[in-house]
Amino acid sequence: VQLQASGGGLVQAGGSLRLSCAASGAIFRVDTMAWHRQAPGKERELVADINSGGSANYAEPVKGRFTIARDNAKNTVYLLMNSLKPEDTAVYYCNADVLAYEYKGSSTLTAGKYWGQGTLVTVSS
Repeated sequence: VQLQASGGGLVQAGGSLRLSCAASGAIFRVDTMAWHRQAPGKERELVADINSGGSANYAEPVKGRFTIARDNAKNTVYLLMNSLKPEDTAVYYCNADVLAYEYKGSSTLTAGKYWGQGTLVTVSS
C-alpha cells in the first residue's frame, strides 16, 4: 500500500491551497484517513481526520479554515486550506488505516497504518 500526497506549495497569507492524498495497492478497505503536519522544530501534530462515513474532526487551530473530505471510490483524501496563516507553514503528511490483502492474489487481510511522503506548505506574510 502506498500513499501519494500532492498539492503543497508557496502561498501568501490569506490564500488557499488544496492537498490531495491517494492510497493505492492491494487495498480491501480504507478506514480513517487523516492529515498531520510538522513545523520546523516542532513535533508532528494531527490537523484533521475523517472516517469512511465522512465524519470529521479538526484541531483547534484550523477549525473554520480547513476542510477535510474524501472520495471513497478513489481512496483519496483532500485537505482544503483557506485563510492560511504563516503559522500553518509545515510539511503536511497524510495517513490512512488500511485493510489490505497480504499480497496480490491473496485472500488474507492485514491491517496497517500507512503514511504519505509529505508535502511542504509555506505561507508567507
